[in-house]
Amino acid sequence: MSEKLQKILAGAGLGSRRQLEKWIIDGRVSVNGSTATLGDRAEASDRIMVDGRVIKTSQGESPRVLMYSKPEGEVCTTSDPDGRPTVFDVLPKINTGRWIAIGRLDINTSGLLLFTNYGELANRLMHPSYEVKREYLARIHGDVDQKMLNNLMDGVVLEDGLAKFQTVKAQHHRNPEEKTSSNQWFRCILAEGKTREVRRLWESQDVEVSRLKRISYGPIELPSFIRRSEFIELEPKQVSALFKAVDLRAPKFNESTVLKDIRQRKEKRLRARGNPWKK
Repeated sequence: MSEKLQKILAGAGLGSRRQLEKWIIDGRVSVNGSTATLGDRAEASDRIMVDGRVIKTSQGESPRVLMYSKPEGEVCTTSDPDGRPTVFDVLPKINTGRWIAIGRLDINTSGLLLFTNYGELANRLMHPSYEVKREYLARIHGDVDQKMLNNLMDGVVLEDGLAKFQTVKAQHHRNPEEKTSSNQWFRCILAEGKTREVRRLWESQDVEVSRLKRISYGPIELPSFIRRSEFIELEPKQVSALFKAVDLRAPKFNESTVLKDIRQRKEKRLRARGNPWKK
């Protein structure tokens, strides 16, 4: 089945449909050797090129989303000139298209990262206009009072504009030793993803973020059974919830294939860990 060209390119993670429409108008896109025009459609078998480079698309495949538990020390790039481990190193190979990271976490931040082969979903989940909530656990070193929390929710002017938490609440002590220390845990929710926004917000109040972990992105929460550096593929209902969160209609799933893949990965991981009940 054919689809509009800008939709196919957005699905490959090249940008938003509006941005890609401009690329087509500017003559940067070709289909089967002919310069494309706005309104053209293409099929999975067509040879699509942008600026002379062939584009691999996942057209016709079910949208897939991976949930990954990022440890500290990994960078969110496909390769690193300094040789540091990247979040892409352990991801499974994909037949067509590529894995696209939905947002980033800095090297010292751990927790939930989502990856998808469906570019338009990634673009919308990261775009500030859709106000997709991100929730973090932050361990703060320093004295925190209610006035400071009010400042963080009212808004703080950073170098790249106004930023604020939607909510920020103190957590119960995760470690009994921290009751007598200057470290305290807080749950923070914000609805955009500026670079190092959580850290910079706290630092604007003259306190330090000593640990930071993202625990949810939109409707998806990181479950405790996923250990650091492990991933699991989301089930179709969870993927549909992400599409719904950004007003995007989910394509039809080849559900039997997706569920089979999820099951096989779970079973493989359990076998690798061994059976704790077996003597």
